[in-house]
This record gives sequence, structure tokens and C-alpha cells, in this order.
Amino acid sequence: MSTLTPPSDLRHRDSGADRRMWWGLAVLTLPVLLVSMDFSVLYLAIPAITDALDPTAAEQLWILDIYGFLIAGLLITMGNVGDRVGRRRILLAGAALFGVASVIAAFAPNAAILIAARALMGVGGATLMPSSLSLIANMFPNARDRAKAIGVWTAAFAGGSAIGPVIGGVLLHHFWWGSVFLINVPVLAVLFIAGPRLVPEYRAPNVARFDVTGVVLSMMGILPLVYAVKTMAADGVTAGVAGVGVFGVVMLALFLMHQRRVTAPLLDLALFRNPQFSAAVSVALVGMMALGGMSYLTGVYLQSVRGFDVLSAALAGLPMAVAVAVFSIGASRVVAAMGLRSAFVGSVLLAAVGNLGLLALTMSSPLWVYLLFTSIAGIGYGIQFSVVSDVVVGSVPVERSGAASGISETSFELGTAMGLALLGSLATLVFRENSQGWTFGDTLGDTLHRAVEMGSGGDELASAARVAFVDGMHAASLAAVIALGILAVVLTFVMRTRPADGVRHEDTTRA
Repeated sequence: MSTLTPPSDLRHRDSGADRRMWWGLAVLTLPVLLVSMDFSVLYLAIPAITDALDPTAAEQLWILDIYGFLIAGLLITMGNVGDRVGRRRILLAGAALFGVASVIAAFAPNAAILIAARALMGVGGATLMPSSLSLIANMFPNARDRAKAIGVWTAAFAGGSAIGPVIGGVLLHHFWWGSVFLINVPVLAVLFIAGPRLVPEYRAPNVARFDVTGVVLSMMGILPLVYAVKTMAADGVTAGVAGVGVFGVVMLALFLMHQRRVTAPLLDLALFRNPQFSAAVSVALVGMMALGGMSYLTGVYLQSVRGFDVLSAALAGLPMAVAVAVFSIGASRVVAAMGLRSAFVGSVLLAAVGNLGLLALTMSSPLWVYLLFTSIAGIGYGIQFSVVSDVVVGSVPVERSGAASGISETSFELGTAMGLALLGSLATLVFRENSQGWTFGDTLGDTLHRAVEMGSGGDELASAARVAFVDGMHAASLAAVIALGILAVVLTFVMRTRPADGVRHEDTTRA
């Protein structure tokens, strides 16, 4: 039996959760908001960090990437650990590590220490996502209540990614760059005070031996593979990097073979026999890749190409943040009205239209073009990410919801990291190729600094660099549109409709 004992008023009516559970949900959104916000908060802070710490181009990418890569590599493991040792316990332990690492990052004296602090934040963040989402499955047994709760949770997750640059911009307008990390501390203090009072503990009954071998194999597969993809996309293919990638692929193959044999697997491969579950994971991966790449590139575009200050660029991101949050919460109504397949396909197409609209951004395009198309994309992302979480949590028995959440969150986080790595690197590659005879730096920021040092003679260099960056942003946006379009076609053929009032398919797969 689990250690969770629902209050009597939670059990006696079909309408679902009591007021205490909804307050508990509000507490659970706090770590989710922070984890996703800390992906995107650096989009606007990177110029200030570059000025203060003078990182190399490689260090700058690792400051952005290491956080997401470690989260992606550890989510499946931490989801299983939470199921075993207690989801609230692992939530609070991870929050403590996340808070300490945030303070270290805020006062990092050089790029190396900042990268290390971001890595620790990734380890802590990996515990927060699956534990918070899986606790919702325990707190809200009613399907309709659970769908609404997951909509709120997703609004915090996807909205945090969108609003991160806004909060970062406001902080950077008034304080130094380390403030974007210190903002985590008071939020986590609220979690520590209110969490034990409002969030019930849950530990799944499981006496099987923990799959330590699976943990090692998964990490040895995911991290080298992601590193190889990022490096090859940015710097081209070399024998050493290709060897690292091949090693990662081999380790992932061994991991999957091991998961088929072990008694209590980290990754329940039977889940992927459910086409809705597989489709949801694919949407999470591709959708977050497109959103992560778009957010990063448009942040640079607004500041370094169009010349907006940090606060103005942050405020320009508000419409998309609002669209993501509102439509995440309202996603259950969209599914009820349209059906699961139509909601999935329609939301992916909306995201594709939003990314396609970025091709209209030029050196002098009006700001409303940016606001319109990022808002359209935000509507699509808000719907699809909420439905993804609902499908995943509803596809498994409650005692396996932590492990299932780890799978979906791995796709979310890996998608964001891959968006920065692949789409960001594609934009950089086009930027360098379109130098038109000029000698560019590794990034647009480096090139603009060089132009300033040249004095009046650097104006032409700066103008050429900005044009080249816009070309790179267009190439990355088009790549995202193609990926989303292919995904929409695949979803049309593989998805089946489902009842609008819930997604719990307990007969599909059992641990």
C-alpha cells in the first residue's frame, strides 16, 4: 500500500479534489516554474554575462546547455527514485540542491564556476519535474480535476520558459546579472515552508532491486550523444566527436537491451506500444526544440539586431507568455471540443505557423509582426504541452506515474537543449557562411564588440553581421517549421481519438 492517505473529503465525492489539494497544486507549480524559467532566463542575460565573465564561444554554449543536458540525462532516473523513496521527499531534497547551486551561480567569479553551478542546478532540477507531476496523479484521482490540474502545471512549465526572459529583463534592468539566479531563493523558501503542510507524501510499493546498471547506461548514452550532436552542429564533424557520438549510440542500444531484461526497468518500453503515449513524447521533444530555439534566437534578434534594451525586449515577450499560460489551462476544453487527435495536430500546426512568421522579421520590420507570430506559436505550445502531460500521466497506473513523468519530462528538457544546440548552431553556421568577405567573430555579440573597437569604420561590419544573423535565424525557423510540419502529418495518421473526460488507460500497461 502507498503511504498516501487521501483526506476523507477527497474520497467522498466524484467531483475530485478539495481546496487543500488545489493549494498544494499551487505549491507544486513553484519548482516547475523555476526549472523551466532557468532555461530561458539566460537568453537575455547572456550579453551581460559575456561582458562580465568574458567566456569563450564554447563556454558560452555550455553555460546555456549544461543545465538542460543534465536534467535530460537524469529525469528518468529521478522519476524512479521518487517512486521508491517518496515523491515529496525527493522534491524537497532537489529543491535544496537547486537553491544552493543558484547562489553559487549568482556569485560565480568566472565562466568555469558558472558552468559547474549550472550543472548542479541541473541535477537538482531533475528531481523537481517528475516528482511534482507524478504527485498530481495522487492528489487528483478524478480525471476532469486531474486534467485541469495538469493544465495549471503545464502553464507553469511552458509559461516559465516564456516568461523567463521577461523576468530576467526586469531584473537585469535594475540589478547585476547574478540576480536572475538569486530570484530562485525566496521562491524555494515558500516551497519548503508550505510543501510539507499542503503536499501529501507518496511512495510506491516496490521491493524490486533498483536498476543501477540502467542509470549508468542511460547517462553514458544520453550525455555523449547530445554533446556530439551539439559539437558537430556548431563546429563540424571530426573523428573524435563522431567517435563520442557513436559511443553514445552504442550505450543507448545497450540500455534498451538491458531494459527489456530487467525486472524493474527505469524505462518501461511497453508504454511505447500505446500510440497516444508515443505521440505525446514526440510532440514534447519536437515542440520544445522549436520553442527553445525560437526563444533564444529572437532574444538575440531583439537586443543585438534591433537595438532594444533588455527591458523592452523582455516586455515584447509578454504576449507569447500570456498565450502559453492561458491556453495551457484551457487545453482540456479544447480537447473536449475537438478530440485528442485534432487538438494535437491543430496545436502543432499553430506552432509551425508562428515559427514560419519569423521569416518576416527583418532589420526594419515593425514590432507587431514579432508579437503576432510569437503569440500564435504560444497558443499552439500551450495546448500541446498540457495535452502531452495529461496523456502521459493518464497512460499508466498511479504507482508508475513518476517513472512515466520522467520519460515525458526527459523529452521536454532534451527538446529544449537540442533546440539551443541544433537550431542555435544552425543559425551560427549560416551566420558565418554569410560573412560576405568580412571576418566575423564566433558569435554576433563578438562581432559587434569588434565593430565597436574599430570605431566609425566598424559600422559596415556591424551591419553585415546583423544581416547575416537574421539569415541564420530564418534558416533555423524554417528548419523548425519543417520538423513541426512532419510531426503534424505523422500525428494525423497514428493518433486515435479518446474520450474527452480522461486519459487513464490502466489496461494498456502495468508495471
